[in-house]
Amino acid sequence: MSEQDERKPLDPRWTQGKGKPTPKRRDAQTVRRGPAPPPPKTQREASRLAKENRPSKDVRRAQAADRRARMDAGDDRVLLPRDRGPVKAYVRDVVDSKRHLMGLFMPLAVIVLISVLLPIPSIQQYLSLFSLVVLAVMVGEGVLLGMRTTRAARAKFPEERISGLGLGWYTFTRASQIRKLRVPKPKVQIGAPV
Repeated sequence: MSEQDERKPLDPRWTQGKGKPTPKRRDAQTVRRGPAPPPPKTQREASRLAKENRPSKDVRRAQAADRRARMDAGDDRVLLPRDRGPVKAYVRDVVDSKRHLMGLFMPLAVIVLISVLLPIPSIQQYLSLFSLVVLAVMVGEGVLLGMRTTRAARAKFPEERISGLGLGWYTFTRASQIRKLRVPKPKVQIGAPV
């Protein structure tokens, strides 16, 4: 009986060998890849090779549609780095669970544009004043919402290192987008508890 057979019942970590030595990494990779092709000699040849190796338009469109659907669903693997993680998901749910005046930022920009283009000075003056007041209210609401959300996120995720300014800005930008255009798409209904 060999030494390995004697160790077998005593040592629970023992595994049977594969019967051949493990190959060196460079040898295994060379076998797998094969020799490297020669580099292109001209720019035309390089662009031809790049075009041959590029997937077709249909494949690229299908990949883009799949990626977009996964982004809308909130898949962390395909989200932009600014949207990843459980803290950002929580902030998105908090913002999406309520209506905010900041969501009217884009319509307000249209009103400002109309006020600039109108040839009647009195209407321009009133629209400009209205826009300025609404913009000030939006900024105030955004600051308060950012502070409140950051405080709630720090309470919910005490082990995470949360930047107040960064998370507040993320909250502000999410709330200022029109609900239908937000990416990832809202997962909670308006009025749902978070």
